[in-house]
Amino acid sequence: MLTTKAGTNPPKKKQTMMEKCLEMSIVKTNFSGLLHTTHGPFTPTKILKPQIKPSTLTPSFSALTFNRTIACNSSVSEVEVVTACSWTELVVAADMPVLVEFWAPWCGPCQVVDEVAKEYAGKALCYKLNIDDYPNVALQYGITSIPSVLFYKNGESKEIVIGDVSKSTLCATLDKYLS
Repeated sequence: MLTTKAGTNPPKKKQTMMEKCLEMSIVKTNFSGLLHTTHGPFTPTKILKPQIKPSTLTPSFSALTFNRTIACNSSVSEVEVVTACSWTELVVAADMPVLVEFWAPWCGPCQVVDEVAKEYAGKALCYKLNIDDYPNVALQYGITSIPSVLFYKNGESKEIVIGDVSKSTLCATLDKYLS
């Protein structure tokens, strides 16, 4: 420990609000008691104890959180992801109509294809392409905004629907290519 001229301990440094905020964001706990840390240039100076005890949570809150997680996981697994490497095999060489949604994880309206995929299972193929991961594919097809949905049939691009459209609009467009 450092000492001053008189042999006493140095005065404690006051913690700024920013330091407290960073400290709290670095060490987080979830309700199951697991400790999660965020990697970054700052390290925690002490481990924070959770202020909320699991026993104070209402069962309805826990059930609501659990159900929302399950619904999210089941809808994401419905639509297969297409990549730059699998594009030709999954989209161009498909023997039935294909719907490809160009999306990004930060795009709120990019969720409508999940519902269409369930309704058209076995009649058409539905895929998603993350434009953050594969920007060259998006540029190749002229995708400049998301959500954008590309319709493919017999190895050819037929139509692009751009923007936040209703499920019925996507279904009507897909129906044109099913016959």
